[in-house]
Amino acid sequence: MGLRLPDAWIWDFWFAEDGDEIHVFYLQAPRSLGDPHLRHRNARFGHAVSRDLRSWTVLPDPLPPAVPGSWDDLATWTGSIIRRDGTWYLFYTGCSRADDGLVQRIGLATSRDLNHFERYGDEPLIEADPRWYELLDRELWHDQAWRDPWVYADTDGDGYHALITARRKSGPTDARGVIGHAVSADLLHWQVRPPLVSPAGFGQLEVPQVTADGDSTLLTFCTGAEHIAASRLAHQDRPARTGSYICRGPGPLGPFDVPVTTEFFPYSPLYAGKLVRHAGTLWFMGFVNEIDGEFVGELADPVAFDPARVVPQRATADVSDPR
Repeated sequence: MGLRLPDAWIWDFWFAEDGDEIHVFYLQAPRSLGDPHLRHRNARFGHAVSRDLRSWTVLPDPLPPAVPGSWDDLATWTGSIIRRDGTWYLFYTGCSRADDGLVQRIGLATSRDLNHFERYGDEPLIEADPRWYELLDRELWHDQAWRDPWVYADTDGDGYHALITARRKSGPTDARGVIGHAVSADLLHWQVRPPLVSPAGFGQLEVPQVTADGDSTLLTFCTGAEHIAASRLAHQDRPARTGSYICRGPGPLGPFDVPVTTEFFPYSPLYAGKLVRHAGTLWFMGFVNEIDGEFVGELADPVAFDPARVVPQRATADVSDPR
């Protein structure tokens, strides 16, 4: 059944669990734009709720548009939600009109009821650090990649981590994609750290997520065919494909064996895949990207996750070297 809106496209999404309910927050833009490529500059958050991940009730939009002149007054993009002491923290990507949407930053909105969110302060909380990460240079890349924050609590109780779609400041232009890393003690004050995952043949690794699976951790990300580097294609016996990737590591900070991972659903139109645990089962969900070259823009039904399809972690793998 999935979730399709008659008057809006849906793409990237993330979950929040509250009792028996699963809330999904997603990017949406009007179908009246005509050209799906325009959706990114017109993205706003949508919100729906379900008890089975299949039948969804659409709720009012959770966050009002930003005030003109704000750091996120052009569009709001992908994020994640975490709960602490009765407050929901929504971390998200923002783009401004002043930068023509080319510079991505990460900010915060909070809520007590998971329905109505208010922006925290007037400035972003996490910005790219040029010591490790590529800043805007149109000759190198089409934008400044610093988005899709996946925020989670440290398993040893030592604060919080944020995983971020980012690019390393050096190396072949088409292969600088990394997963950025930031840490915080209180969710409000953040320190940017070196990349968690080193370049592995991608221009960018979008919408990262980590999920516990028994004694190990699964890292999920996605990338388009056009963002797979020549160096990676040279070691493949097939053409580049758009898809979601899942690899395994010993813990939530890896190391993750990104170089040997392959598309989880190589022939599927699903993109921006997420893992979600519900009713004792781990499910994979994605949005329907393109079919026969046409953008669809709707959430697909969940698929039971099969851990056997994940490339096993190599015992000697260590791709987290931030140098």
